[in-house]
Amino acid sequence: MVDATPQPFVVRSGELELRGDHWPATGSGSGTTPALLLHGGGQTRHSWDRTAAALASRGREVYTLDARGHGDSSWAADGNYGLEGFVDDLRNILSTSPAKPVVIGASLGGITALCTAGEDEDAVAALVMVDVVVDVEQKGIDRIKAFMTDHVDGFDTLDDVADAIAAYNPARQRTKNLEGLKKNVRQREDGRWYWHWDPEFIHSGEGDEPRRHTDPVRLAAAARQVSVPTLVVRGGKSDVVSDAGIASMKRLVPHAEIADVSGAGHMVAGDDNEVFAAAIEAFLDRNGL
Repeated sequence: MVDATPQPFVVRSGELELRGDHWPATGSGSGTTPALLLHGGGQTRHSWDRTAAALASRGREVYTLDARGHGDSSWAADGNYGLEGFVDDLRNILSTSPAKPVVIGASLGGITALCTAGEDEDAVAALVMVDVVVDVEQKGIDRIKAFMTDHVDGFDTLDDVADAIAAYNPARQRTKNLEGLKKNVRQREDGRWYWHWDPEFIHSGEGDEPRRHTDPVRLAAAARQVSVPTLVVRGGKSDVVSDAGIASMKRLVPHAEIADVSGAGHMVAGDDNEVFAAAIEAFLDRNGL
């Protein structure tokens, strides 16, 4: 297996510049459909690095993208971090794509992909939603929101960042690679480290991270119209997606497949990337993608 080296790219969506990485295929595989990976709220494209490398090693072209207000992409001057803004960005990106991709979205990225796939049946080749459904568990959402808002004022050191992440996800071993954390935080002139996203994302309006400024009626309506192959990957230890949420999703999208990653929480790809990537490839192979 040859290690993939990502190549940066920039796309425009209105006044915004959205930045991402293209991971060229480095191995052989049966699938030729490219994959576009969308991160969750408060994350960056680098949350997908290991997954992107794994998929590329299986012979697939992979693209990871920083959402508006996140990572290296532009911040929204008007503070528009509602669902419509993210959906518009995805539509703009897909309109310039030479081939319809499978869109893999975690949390906010999954809801964005669901809405897009349901409202435009020709937009994507397949849909993968990672630990998110239309009817999420409020307890888990509240914990995400608390984690994000508790640290808006930054951290004194990278060790403090590592401690905060470990406290949110105690099942995962605390990272020893503090340099790797610099992909998710940035240091300002005051010397403190801040999450690599616009604070207005969490401050704007009322709501919670996967449903910020969204209309549950719209999401359910979009889900009922999804016709492409669909996979919902659920973390077995997740407090965001429950059995009831999965049952509701199956009623909305009867053809959806469900994959459980038993050892993972809400951050499925980070918790058990090998099993996660294998589940996606198996799904794509079954559907000739």
